[in-house]
Amino acid sequence: MKVAYRDTESFLKSPPSTIAAILVYGPDYGLMKERAEALGKTVVEDLNDPFNVSVLSEDDIATDPAKLSDEANAVSMMGGRRLVRITDGGDKIEPTLKAYLASPNSETLIIIEARELSPRSKLRKLCETAKNAASLACYVEEERDLNRIIGDIFRHQNMPQPNRDALLWLSESLKGDRRRVRNEIEKLILYKGKDSSPVTLEEAMIACGDGGVRSLEDLCYATTLSQTTQAVKILDTLQNDGVEFMTILRTLQNHYKKLLFVKQLMAQGQSQLEAKKKLSPPLFFKVEKLFDSSLSNWSEGYLTTMLQKLLDIESQSKQTGYEPFVLLGQFIVGATLRKSA
Repeated sequence: MKVAYRDTESFLKSPPSTIAAILVYGPDYGLMKERAEALGKTVVEDLNDPFNVSVLSEDDIATDPAKLSDEANAVSMMGGRRLVRITDGGDKIEPTLKAYLASPNSETLIIIEARELSPRSKLRKLCETAKNAASLACYVEEERDLNRIIGDIFRHQNMPQPNRDALLWLSESLKGDRRRVRNEIEKLILYKGKDSSPVTLEEAMIACGDGGVRSLEDLCYATTLSQTTQAVKILDTLQNDGVEFMTILRTLQNHYKKLLFVKQLMAQGQSQLEAKKKLSPPLFFKVEKLFDSSLSNWSEGYLTTMLQKLLDIESQSKQTGYEPFVLLGQFIVGATLRKSA
């Protein structure tokens, strides 16, 4: 079964007892890990419990397929259900998992953690179609979703919501990885200490403005403002910091989509100001001049072409023989060397 977006929260709290294996996958690595851990804790309290939890890799199973069945059918020494976690899951385990699902152990839940899988993935297809398996996608969240997530974190800490400018800045700057979002918000809460007043923009930027938090946004504007050296340097920093390729790609795609959206409204007769007001969420005021400058550099046709190139990179990155970050670097150099169009 394929878990629908609207059913995600209820599924995480209580997956159906008929489900023997759950595939958690997607480009948002932090969100994938967070959801996999939440599902695991519906079976065991401690994910490091050596008696009730087994951890296998895709290579472990590919090398010795019997390992999956052996671990899934082992009897818990301490009683209760068992959890089998498979890390870095991929299509190599599909035949073994398919055979296991024909006669699974009802006292064991298998959770498979994977990065992004294409619709053609055999593992993904198996978990989406099998009656006793499930797939849960974890995509990079949009800013409006982050508004809600950030708000929830503050509510759970019994703290007032950040003011509007702070929330807009946080949502724009932290998008890309759920774990990164939580880490930065926890840093901000620690910075506030016992101060019960709403977080201000200045406080958010002081607490979360270091460590490259804004690098994704900076990369977007360096690219559309033709700042080649700066853009390449930021991309290298993001890669070295372990930011997922798909997170960077999605951020660039969303940036070009915003520019194209405004250009298209302007072509229909709306003023630039009117068109920008249609963006949701609204632009953070501190980047509005950068957005305007980027907008003036490029025509609607050119933005469409660049967005298509980013979509092509996404497709190529899923094929063998291509290095994703090299493709992205080539795109950025090509985009920044052209001054206007």
